[in-house]
Amino acid sequence: MPRTVHPERHFTHRVGWLRASVLGANDGIVSTAALVVGVAAAGTERHGLLVTGLAGLVAGAMSMAAGEYISVSSQADTEQADLKRERQELIDDPAHELDELTAIYRARGLDDTLARQVAEQLTAYNALEAHARDELGITEALSARPVQAALASAATFAVGAALPLSLALMVPAKAVVTVVSAGSLVALAGLGALAAGAGGAGRWRGATRVVLWSAMALLLTAGVGRLVGEPV
Repeated sequence: MPRTVHPERHFTHRVGWLRASVLGANDGIVSTAALVVGVAAAGTERHGLLVTGLAGLVAGAMSMAAGEYISVSSQADTEQADLKRERQELIDDPAHELDELTAIYRARGLDDTLARQVAEQLTAYNALEAHARDELGITEALSARPVQAALASAATFAVGAALPLSLALMVPAKAVVTVVSAGSLVALAGLGALAAGAGGAGRWRGATRVVLWSAMALLLTAGVGRLVGEPV
């Protein structure tokens, strides 16, 4: 009787691009909405809102891209340095590396004989891959991809920033603070729920934590605009 392969759903392969995309979209909405709300609360005219919002969109997208690229590149550099060191150690002292791998599997619950057999077979198949995965914790799914992270952050920031900017241009000036704040919080709640679901977590919890922090940001910037701002 043929075996039935049971497909399993995992979420770790999404970690890299999901984190960058969610962070980009969330920051795009929050920072641009807060910027628009702050200057609108100060009595800025529609043209000023447009200039401020567009400047925030471009500057934010580039800042996110640069930050992600630099951050993830540092991670990639560290991974490559570790792999280079491990590759040399496999050349210089393969016996010690085999013992090291055996100890790792023994610590995970295999008996001495089986741990040694597994270490020998994985070493024969691909020693560097075995040490990268089991000693260093570097896997294909979780490896650093700087360009992918930078592009995802910049694109999603721009898409997120376009929402509050569009709302500000579609409603009367007196309604900008209320409409942009409400519309942005609704979108952020949806984004938080979507991101949590894609990562296998609770949607309600994901939406709540995003909305709470975003509402605080909008409230503070609106307060600053009303207290110290002047029409420009």
